[in-house]
Parts: sequence; C-alpha cells; structure tokens
Amino acid sequence: MGGDGEDDRDDERGIEREYSRRRKMSRGRFVALCIVQGNFALQMARPDIIPGRYRLLAVALMALLGVWAILTARRGRTTVGADGVTTRGAFRVRRWAWHDIYDLRVETNPGQRRADVKSLTYLYDNDGRRARLPHLDDWQLPDLWAEVADLHTASARHRGMTWERRPAVEVRIRERVAHRKAQERAITGALIVFFAGLAYLLWEIFTDADPHPFLLLLCAPLAAYALLAPLFRRRYIRALAPA
Repeated sequence: MGGDGEDDRDDERGIEREYSRRRKMSRGRFVALCIVQGNFALQMARPDIIPGRYRLLAVALMALLGVWAILTARRGRTTVGADGVTTRGAFRVRRWAWHDIYDLRVETNPGQRRADVKSLTYLYDNDGRRARLPHLDDWQLPDLWAEVADLHTASARHRGMTWERRPAVEVRIRERVAHRKAQERAITGALIVFFAGLAYLLWEIFTDADPHPFLLLLCAPLAAYALLAPLFRRRYIRALAPA
C-alpha cells in the first residue's frame, strides 16, 4: 500500500519534464551587453583604429558569437524522461540513459558575482565526466534544490539503483575536476598572452614595423597553454587529493 502511494505521487508530479528558457536576462546584464556591443560597433566604425582586413575578421567573429548566443537561447533545453536525460544546445544534442547517470548535482556558478545564475545543475556519468544541464538553474527555477531533489526521487525507479556515492567514481570526478581547473587556468594564461600579442601587433602596425601575426596570435598562446596546463594539473591534483 505504502509503495503504491509513493508511485502515485511520483506519477502526479511526473518524470517527463522539460527545462527551457522562461526568464530573460536581467536588466543589468542587458544594459552591460548593449554597452559592450555599442563600444565594439563604435571602434569598428573608426577606420583609423584597425585596418580593414582585421576589422572584417573581428566583425565576422562577433557575428558568429551572436548567432551562437541566439541559437543557444532559442534551442537550449534539458529534457528528462523515463529513458533518461537529454540536453540540446545550439547545434548539439546529447542523451544519457538513467543507468549511465551517476548523479545530478547543484553547484555554484564560478562567475556568480557577474552573472544572473548563481547555481547550476550538472550531470555526472559513471566515468566521472560532467555535463551542464541547460536552464536547470536558479535563474529559471525559483527552488532549484527542491527541483533536483524531486528529480532524484522521481527517477529512482527508472534507474534501477539508488543514488549512492561510489568511491571509485568520486576519485574519477576529482581527477577530472583537477584536469578541468588546470585547463581553465591554462586557457586564461593563453588568452593573456594572446591579448598582449594583439596589443603588440597593433603597435607594430601603427609604427609601420614588420608585424608577425602568426607568431604573436597563434604560436605564443599555444606555447603558453602547453607550458601552463601540466603545471596547473599537478597543482590541482595535489590540492584535491583526500587528506
């Protein structure tokens, strides 16, 4: 009797759910985006700042970024059903069966001070890999923690197993966290080198020197990444290792 009642309550709430964009970005974020785009358009309109061929490249990159953002906002969604979880982005669709899913976790957004979204939901598979679940966050949902807890409960009978922690998977998760953090730091370092090279390249152009765009904008950032990634990875593996 008690088990049947729980199943009835799960059926009333339903496991078939779709999370898509319900709220637009905040006014502050919208104003900041308009300021950035306006400044970009102003700089591109000044022929004395950037030569024509570089201006076309910058405009093309900005246009591609805009198309990606629009498609992500319109197509992005997370679908949960009896068969598992499906995510859709601007161009990519990914699917996980319930038996391949290790956990669904709410985590703090690293850029929360500058973002509307303070908490995000990630799916972890049995190999420790994680994937963000689009629009399953505290900006689109008023009580994200309760929603994810309800998903755990409603999906339990479809998984065929409980949501228990497994030490081997937790170790793989920590290793992947270390690798991911190292990549993020190394990419940040590479971007710093890239923009420093871009500034130097512009100086060379304005002073009629012989520019070296391939060396400054590609070789130097790649070399910085190759040097920093293993250094940061060793550091984070030591920091994340259990005491």
